[in-house]
Amino acid sequence: MRDLHDPSVATPVIIRPARPNIRTLLRHSIALMKPVTWFAPAWAFLCGAIASGALDWSPLTLGRLALGILMAGPVLCGLSQVVNDYCDRDVDAINEPQRLIPSGQVTLRHVYILTVVLTWLGCSMALALGREVALFVGLGLICALSYSMKPIRGKQNGWIGNALVGISYEGLAWLAGGAAFAALSGQSVVLALLYSLGAHGIMTVNDFKSIEGDKLMGIRSIPVQYGKVIAARLVVATMALAQLGVIIALTLWGKPIAAGVVGLLLLIQLVPYVRFVRDPEHNEVFFNATAIMLYVWGMLAAAIGLAL
Repeated sequence: MRDLHDPSVATPVIIRPARPNIRTLLRHSIALMKPVTWFAPAWAFLCGAIASGALDWSPLTLGRLALGILMAGPVLCGLSQVVNDYCDRDVDAINEPQRLIPSGQVTLRHVYILTVVLTWLGCSMALALGREVALFVGLGLICALSYSMKPIRGKQNGWIGNALVGISYEGLAWLAGGAAFAALSGQSVVLALLYSLGAHGIMTVNDFKSIEGDKLMGIRSIPVQYGKVIAARLVVATMALAQLGVIIALTLWGKPIAAGVVGLLLLIQLVPYVRFVRDPEHNEVFFNATAIMLYVWGMLAAAIGLAL
């Protein structure tokens, strides 16, 4: 028998996976939270705050505004993205195994801890901004869970899923922004509902790039249910009707300048509307950069008009 201490005897090397460092954990956490999605609710919160007519340049007001934008965008929207990825992990293991959770780059323990931290942060921020804000945040969390989790899993149907996202990302975020600074007016509520309707159409735009995958997974998105052409028409009709409603409301409320600005922005959107209906798949990027951007600028114009 050879001596185990003999240097000529090869010693087996046990390779243990290195623990991810803090920087890697932070990078993975932010990736799960999908920063590209934070803009919509953060913008809606800002518009709701402006519509309240109670904003000023005092440090306290600006601090509350920054806290609300941080809450609506990175924290709560980020939380909804983490929950969605967690609920989709089994499907992603088949369709997109390279994603963070199915590939094992992020453990379920990491997801659980991140979810708890974001939930605690979001609820704490909401309470700091007031009970009414906390109510809207609670309703938004219910929508987010209903969108992703069984047994409801609203994302399985385009009408239900898009409505849940539109209400939480636009309507509830707008109302939270208004309630953080003043008592909500009926006019602000009407605008929040109208822009939630338009957001339903915007959400459908994202479904054109995954039609085949949605068919295989049994997800009945709007394009899957009605085909590309009809779905594209529904997108532009929904967005246009929502903005027409805003224009009519602003006009009735004696806000002609704001109504005119929203009307002009809607008129310019007709060009991307036509291109999108003709070929939705190849004009999605153009539509996002033009029609949807003009839509969100219209939100700001309507909010300013309501405040003046």
